[in-house]
Amino acid sequence: MKFIEDITDFIFVEHQPEKADVIFIPGGDQGALAVTAAKLYRGGYAPWVLPSGRFSKPVGRCMIPGYETEWEFLRDILVEHGVPKEAVLEERQATFTYENAIFSRKVTDAFGIEVKRAILCPQACHARRALLYYEVLYPDAEFFVCPTVTREISRENWFLEDWKIDVVLGEMEKCGGQFYGILKEGRWDGSVEK
Repeated sequence: MKFIEDITDFIFVEHQPEKADVIFIPGGDQGALAVTAAKLYRGGYAPWVLPSGRFSKPVGRCMIPGYETEWEFLRDILVEHGVPKEAVLEERQATFTYENAIFSRKVTDAFGIEVKRAILCPQACHARRALLYYEVLYPDAEFFVCPTVTREISRENWFLEDWKIDVVLGEMEKCGGQFYGILKEGRWDGSVEK
């Protein structure tokens, strides 16, 4: 059905990777994102990997056993999969996707990394919203989205089970609701409501 195709094409953004200045991982507890990023790093696509994340704001603490932050969890997986520690940049403050982009921008600025081209490694069902936030913070950069299917939610099956429909349509709602403030209030500078 055409409307399913349209939703699928909007949410499940995916590109072929190209050489870039940095690989971003927009937080979370899905270690597979770091595995994807490590593969891209080992393939020579970028000299830096920047995982981002403290924990999920609604939960209020890191739910990954043995870890205080999502960043530490993702860093350990990157290193386990062949990324040198010195190539992993640190961002351990973010508690939601917009903050992942905001604080990542602060890190790249602090390191003097001019981001003209970037690879983004989100969950497949989270690809559009993550991309939009990073585009707000890096308006002049070209992005290559290299997602990972997590929680068994893919472009081929999201519409076949109620809970998967809820996740994907929830992403559609968040794209509308969360970007309202950015557009209507002109918060292009990455300011965050407290």
